[in-house]
Amino acid sequence: MLTWRAARGLVRSLLFRVYRLRAAGQEQLREAGPLIYAPVHRSHLDGPLLGSLTHHRVRYLGKQELFSPRPLGWFMRSMGAFAVRRGAADLDAMRAALELLRNGEVLLVFPEGARQPRDDIAPIFDGTAWLAAKSGASVLPVGIAGTRESMPSGARFPRRTQVAIVVGEPLAPPAGPDGGRARRPDMTAWTATLADALADCQQRARALADEPGRARTPMRDLVP
Repeated sequence: MLTWRAARGLVRSLLFRVYRLRAAGQEQLREAGPLIYAPVHRSHLDGPLLGSLTHHRVRYLGKQELFSPRPLGWFMRSMGAFAVRRGAADLDAMRAALELLRNGEVLLVFPEGARQPRDDIAPIFDGTAWLAAKSGASVLPVGIAGTRESMPSGARFPRRTQVAIVVGEPLAPPAGPDGGRARRPDMTAWTATLADALADCQQRARALADEPGRARTPMRDLVP
């Protein structure tokens, strides 16, 4: 917990100012779990910036490569992350994520999977729908603009850019037509709704980041 609090404080005091962070809808992040944060994924900066906008200790699904060498793995776990094998159905990681949600925690999941090179929303994996349906957790779609330009895939060091984060209205978990158990068609329809919500949040985040002359959001409003 000490490592997590120290890292969160560093992000708030340094990165929020470096990136002149602008935000909208961040009050939605105050909701208690079980809750899934479902942001777009454009940079390794996305998780730390979004996770530091809330008082909750956010748990993360991270690709296995981020957990080596050992000191980095220790830091990642201290920050609440746990490893998932990319390109494989990692049932153990999904079960661990489901257990966290059932215990009332907040989980961050990138519905697109890997980082994407454009603002367009990539095909959405069904893991978010499965977790929400099984746990009963609501899902918050989140758009993030500016992090890709700061630290795109392959970049070793970030550069200063304008970053904006827009948090959308929560989506209720998938359910059947009668409110019962969600079936495959219900999951598919819900995933399409999430994709539409992400596209809207990303469009709004891009407009907020590109708005000329607008000051960054004051710290007291970023983390109320």
